[in-house]
Amino acid sequence: MDSSSGAFIKTIEWDMMDKKKFFPLSMLSSFSVRCALFPLTVIKTQLQVQYKNDIYKGMIDAGLKIYRAEGVPGLYRGFWISSVQIVSGVFYISTYEGVRHVLNQQGASQRTKSLVAGGCASLVGQTIIVPFDVISQHAMVLGMGGVARGSSVNPLGIEYDKGRSRLRITVDIAREIVRMDGFKGFYRGYTASLMAYVPNSAMWWAFYHLYQDELLKVCPPWVSHLAVQCVAGSLGGFTTTVITNPLDIVRARLQVQRLDSMQVAFRELWHEEHFHMFFKGLTARLVQSAAFSFSIILATKRSNASR
Repeated sequence: MDSSSGAFIKTIEWDMMDKKKFFPLSMLSSFSVRCALFPLTVIKTQLQVQYKNDIYKGMIDAGLKIYRAEGVPGLYRGFWISSVQIVSGVFYISTYEGVRHVLNQQGASQRTKSLVAGGCASLVGQTIIVPFDVISQHAMVLGMGGVARGSSVNPLGIEYDKGRSRLRITVDIAREIVRMDGFKGFYRGYTASLMAYVPNSAMWWAFYHLYQDELLKVCPPWVSHLAVQCVAGSLGGFTTTVITNPLDIVRARLQVQRLDSMQVAFRELWHEEHFHMFFKGLTARLVQSAAFSFSIILATKRSNASR
């Protein structure tokens, strides 16, 4: 335990957890949150790969147009293949807590533990997730029209048919990736993913503990500690999302548009957007990240509190 105030435990360490309850409850809560927030992932991806504002003017406009064209299913394209992330989440949190435990034995500071463990956890998580991300993102952008300039958002050449099953579309996408790039095609944009999400994860945990400590200093004693932790999680998500947004756009374009390198992706993005590249799809990412961080902290603390 790092510190306490009465019965309040600021940080629940690995050896304090009931693993039999934690893992199933963590997977269930993660799946539930992803179900609720997945439309934002679809909206964010389509905003990131479109040329300037050719199709959508922003998050709300994108959501309305997708819904009017396809209904709710359009907002859940690629959901089932993407939901594999709940399994990677087990490896993520196991790595995070395991590295923290080792560093704790070495006497590392709270922020050092969070930063290093968060980075290591994301490295493991991204290694598992990237192939499923590549497939799901191709599914998300199928049928996007209005791209008059810039690279194609459907380089695989798969025709979109609303009547086809999601499984059939997923299989076709995977087959085309193998045909065009071999197995390495499933790891297209892997380096960009690591560059976007390893620092994101490392900084999120560090910012989470930083915001939590600062909020505890200024909040009245009657404020719920759980509320403070949830707000700290949301602020951490907000901060890291702003910092890493351009890298996330580059990752999406590498994986969807099959660009040759990060340098090419950055050059194309700068040519199209200039400084707007820092804000492309940012609103959807901010809402998604803040809500996801708040929900996961709430669910995790509750699952451990129910021991």
